[in-house]
Amino acid sequence: MIAPASDITLRRWVLDLGASALLVAVAFVGFWPTFGGPSYLGAAIGGTLLGLGIAAVAAWRQWSILVIAGLVVGAYFVFGGALALPHTTMLGFVPTLETLQKLAVGTVTSWKHMLTTVAPVGAADGHLIVPFLLCLVVAVCTASFALRLTSVAWALLPVAAMLVLTIALGTPAPAFPVAQGLLLAVLAIAWLAVRQLWAPHNDAVSVGQVDPARAGQMRRRRLIAGAAVLAVASGAGVAVNAVAAPTEVRHVFRDVIIPPFNVRDYPSPLQSFRKHVRDDANKTLFTVQGLPKDARIRIATMDQYDGMVYNVTDGGPHSSSAFTQLRSNMSPDAEGIPVTLQIEIDNYSDVWVPDAGSVTEIDFTGERADALRRSTYYNQSTGTAVTTSPLTAGDTYTVHTIMPAERSDAQLADDKFGKVALPTQSNVPEELTNLAGEAVAAAETPIEKVRALETFLSEEGFFSHGLEGDVLSRSGHTAERISSLVGGDQMIGDDEQYAVTMALLARELGIPARVVLGFYPEKEDSGTGAFSASGNDVHAWVEINFAAAGWLAFDPTPPEDQIPNAQNTKPRADPKPQVLQPPPPPQEPVDLPPTLPDDRESEEEKTDVAGIIGLILAIGGISLGVIALLASPFIIIGAWKASRRRSRRTAERSADRISGGWDELTDRAVDYGARLNSGATRGEEAALVAGALAVPTVTVLAERADAEVFGPREPSAEDVESFWKEVDEIVVGVGREAGFWKRMKARLSLRSLLGGSSLSRGVQGLKDAASERRRREPGTIKNNEPVAPESEKP
Repeated sequence: MIAPASDITLRRWVLDLGASALLVAVAFVGFWPTFGGPSYLGAAIGGTLLGLGIAAVAAWRQWSILVIAGLVVGAYFVFGGALALPHTTMLGFVPTLETLQKLAVGTVTSWKHMLTTVAPVGAADGHLIVPFLLCLVVAVCTASFALRLTSVAWALLPVAAMLVLTIALGTPAPAFPVAQGLLLAVLAIAWLAVRQLWAPHNDAVSVGQVDPARAGQMRRRRLIAGAAVLAVASGAGVAVNAVAAPTEVRHVFRDVIIPPFNVRDYPSPLQSFRKHVRDDANKTLFTVQGLPKDARIRIATMDQYDGMVYNVTDGGPHSSSAFTQLRSNMSPDAEGIPVTLQIEIDNYSDVWVPDAGSVTEIDFTGERADALRRSTYYNQSTGTAVTTSPLTAGDTYTVHTIMPAERSDAQLADDKFGKVALPTQSNVPEELTNLAGEAVAAAETPIEKVRALETFLSEEGFFSHGLEGDVLSRSGHTAERISSLVGGDQMIGDDEQYAVTMALLARELGIPARVVLGFYPEKEDSGTGAFSASGNDVHAWVEINFAAAGWLAFDPTPPEDQIPNAQNTKPRADPKPQVLQPPPPPQEPVDLPPTLPDDRESEEEKTDVAGIIGLILAIGGISLGVIALLASPFIIIGAWKASRRRSRRTAERSADRISGGWDELTDRAVDYGARLNSGATRGEEAALVAGALAVPTVTVLAERADAEVFGPREPSAEDVESFWKEVDEIVVGVGREAGFWKRMKARLSLRSLLGGSSLSRGVQGLKDAASERRRREPGTIKNNEPVAPESEKP
């Protein structure tokens, strides 16, 4: 027996849609390492299901590519908020203006943002747009090719392209390469085999022509042979993968894309230390609410020394110390106590953003919130945040952070130094090597060595800012300044010199050390929760990395009351010989302002034009997105109506084109408010249309349609064109009389599309009669007598 055509079609549709869904799922699994887990699956699965639904409905209705494109755009904006940007919607699914704006801009910018953000990226930072949009488009293409094309192999191309994109947009570490490859191959081969088995020429063969027992045996053999081939290929692939490890790491887009930020565009924040001490002593720079006891506010962390300055570095896209744009969960591995800090900027004006601990999220508020959020970058390894738009008075933001637990020396007794990668130091004073060895000669454990360095500087040195009335103490921390500090009769300096000296001594011993600039209150004021930072509270300290405890702070600066005077300014018992240092290279003045240097003004003026152009392009892109959203109903409904009009106008028989012209007229009348009865004749419909829309000529047109459809001959092409021309003139006249707004309402009306006219029911009887007349060929019927066809007439 031959299977019914409807059963065969339904069976193939279920197979094609199911196979398309599985293949897309195998491809989007590759985003797992990029998002660090399953947080993206909701957006990916939602986009896939929407794409399959659009493809199925479009194939069923035989819609054109224009209609499919309109449906994809509409689904993206309607469901994109709930699936990709839920934090911008109302109630989690109702799109807001912010949602539509981010969706419109995200089609262009989301790819760049994901590639320039260190993985794992946060799901709440707009990165879900990428898997949602990719799955939506690929699912539509895959299912459409499978349902519409004869060869299902074409449907594998979109899936293959998506697999390549998930690799290129992902990380060097693959997700599940063996499982992905095996599943993709097995599914593709099985799909092609079953579709070949269900091909029309195979379905059309009667089973009765073959012995049933032999036919069943043949099918079993083919299935067993196919399964055996797949099993052997899978086993071979797994075995080869196990013994043949790749010789090179996988290269992806993020390896070659450089984030649009260079921290070396800004001077070292440590150079502004004396400026804060001298000029901001009595000024409130910023206030912090929620600061725990003994906690410190970090301005920046410096980890590279070149003989001139201790500077902030960016290790680049391959390093964990790279600066990336703000996102949620920026420190996923941090351990400690969660703390929320409220920071308000007062007299502080700089590019370095005050924070503390291991920051998980920075949320800007106020008038400049959006601009600051877009221009701020964070270094997870050093905890340093910097903005290309300098902070000004009135800026406010919230810092969600993890504060590390306090560790005593007893707890650190067995802890070793951590193995962390730090930039290479250069031009370090030579005498520091011997001095470091002598300072830690009696120390045994790592913590004892660090305490020995800290104690040596804090007890042997003296404190002075070098301000008016103080003992002379030069600012700066060049190699010459550090050499004079440790090689002079007495060590005299402040946090800037002592922190740098301890860090250099530690690095000479192979101890991982770096310098931090920041603010913290006096002991008696700590723990009150509110902290108003001024120039009197600025400090620099050293951080040492331990394997278990992480980075811990140490203070080598002598107490402020430990100052030199006539009684204690005697030479040290064992002064270190001064080594003649090579002349340092030319350097900028030590007391540089914390903001951008003056010589950047010309560069900013040059980039103003580019900034303005970028702003115009951004506004234009957002406007185009909003316009596309607003115009999507026009596009979808208009394309639907245009497709139906085209099918009527290009019907195979001339009589059907005349009938379609009348149906087009009644549909437009229904859209303008006419109410037609189901099953009415053309004459009855014409009376209703003429009464509702005051178009008397429609009655004559109805009579003409009946005469052409039921006449003794087929209407000519000229008759069809003339009839459609009258239909269009009536419709245009009705629209002109109705006015602009009613005409727009009619164009967007769904009444005619949902069966409001007699097209779906009332005219069916007339079509059946016409079909009966065609079946009674070779002649037609006139006055109950057969008439010979045109070819047989003399």
